Amino acid sequence: MEDVLRVLVLIGSTREGRAGQQVGQWFARTAGERDDLDVSVVDLAEFDFPARYPARATPAMTAFTSRIDRADAFVVVTPEYNRSFPASLKQAIDFAYDEWQAKPVAFVSYGCSCAGLYAVEQLRVVFTELHTVTLRNTVSFNLFDMGPDGGPRDEAVRHAAGPMLDQLVWWGTALRAARRARPYVA
Repeated sequence: MEDVLRVLVLIGSTREGRAGQQVGQWFARTAGERDDLDVSVVDLAEFDFPARYPARATPAMTAFTSRIDRADAFVVVTPEYNRSFPASLKQAIDFAYDEWQAKPVAFVSYGCSCAGLYAVEQLRVVFTELHTVTLRNTVSFNLFDMGPDGGPRDEAVRHAAGPMLDQLVWWGTALRAARRARPYVA
């Protein structure tokens, strides 16, 4: 069990009628088929976060940051809204800081013509500031190419999940060992 990497799949959209829950669940099932991953899902729609950043963390904020802290690696599922990622996702990311550090982050994105890639590029900048390692490979697809299981219809896009998860395991395992050997200093 020590070798198994704890991966948190973070569903970043909270909009009513969103596709994010389906996409996130599809990806979690796909990742869960591997023996080297312990996959859990955090859906931001299930948290009652405050509208403004409070002086003291709320129970929802504490529950969220605890989940981030326990994970070894992350897969952020994000739509692209107006060439960016959702405000709900940015708010949640900002609730944690040390909890993200020295851990890898991969992305599953969806959108219309750009397949969510503008959102991913902006998220890379945010996560760099949080001292994470973002993976080059992504799973990105056009929302109109979504299959009935929430994943992409295109088999080549589905296949992209395997190499991305291989990289996530490599980085997650390496960074976990490094954090154990020497605490990360930001």
